[in-house]
Amino acid sequence: MAATSPFTLKWGIMATGWIAEMFTKDLLTNPAARDVHDVGHEVVAAASSSAKQRAADFLSMVKAPTSAKAYGSYHELVADPDIDIIYVATPHSHHFQNAMLALDAGKNVLCEKSLTVTAAQTRKLIETARVKKVFFMEAVWTRYFPLSIKVRELVQSGAIGNVYRTIADLSFNRDTADGKVDFDDSHRMVNIDLAGGALLDLGIYSLTWVFQTLYHVQPEKDKESPKVVAAMNKYHTGADETTSIIVQFPEHKSMGIALTSLRVSTDVDGHNTGGPAIRIQGSGGEIHVMGPAYRPLQFKVIKKDGGGKVEVVDCPIPKDEERDWGHGMFWEADECARCLRDGKVESETLPWSESMVIMETMDEALRQGGITYPELIMSDVFDAQSPLNTGKR
Repeated sequence: MAATSPFTLKWGIMATGWIAEMFTKDLLTNPAARDVHDVGHEVVAAASSSAKQRAADFLSMVKAPTSAKAYGSYHELVADPDIDIIYVATPHSHHFQNAMLALDAGKNVLCEKSLTVTAAQTRKLIETARVKKVFFMEAVWTRYFPLSIKVRELVQSGAIGNVYRTIADLSFNRDTADGKVDFDDSHRMVNIDLAGGALLDLGIYSLTWVFQTLYHVQPEKDKESPKVVAAMNKYHTGADETTSIIVQFPEHKSMGIALTSLRVSTDVDGHNTGGPAIRIQGSGGEIHVMGPAYRPLQFKVIKKDGGGKVEVVDCPIPKDEERDWGHGMFWEADECARCLRDGKVESETLPWSESMVIMETMDEALRQGGITYPELIMSDVFDAQSPLNTGKR
């Protein structure tokens, strides 16, 4: 029987910043370098909301095929009939309007995390994807790492007994001597107009580990939305600078603690000498995931009855030697390709319902922390001509 050709997914890239660069470079790597042979990717076009030349420069920088088109507006991008799926790589303040623009045009969408600024916005996006019958997924790349898959399998297999607690942290010490952090006030990390703050940018990864080890593994019929208790310290811009969240699943007798900060660091020296970024604690032992939480490369299994033995599992990210590149975002792209190939509108690894519950958790944390954002980026009313879609204020 002749081998079938790989299913090739054709991508349009919305925005041209750092995260778009990382993702697009991964799309352009050879899937065989990561032992993937059933799907592939093609970069068809990229768009900047400010200038066509910026998109052209981006495509040149990532060494995209010369056939890839450059657009000077997001409207042109979503109207391109050659594109199968749009990757939304704008700041999360813009995600609702940008993703809606693509969904409204009937395009499949992979949207960067945090998916939106509010739970109401996420709900609207999901409703639109359902009505349009198109694929829609939040781009939490860490979920699709082989390391994450192995950890979830260990949890579900009972390898460390019943899991009762997960503690996860993603923090960076950007503290300065004058009491500020070393970001300009206009920087997306602290700019309230861009939904800045530790939670939506960093804390989503801490919550990812809490949810994929405590919520995702719950049987579907017993899925339990959590109780949430949160505390936040505000930066002078109004963004959160340090956030702590307790996520409780009382029926399952489990609890997660998600931590994030711009004042202290998960890993002081970059060598994990401070311990694991994530501790998954069960009745029969623990799994330690070494940081950073967004791109872990190693985990350890410590059994209660193991006599002090520590099993160390390394999970390096494969590199395409020809392009000298491999960041780890290609696995989420492969998931998109397989879902579209198989006619699915959502991923089982991060279904719409779970993105919704996580966004509701962040919503509640922001409410308890007293964090508010401008109406422009909190609105759940779609406007194709919004300045968030056109780039014009």
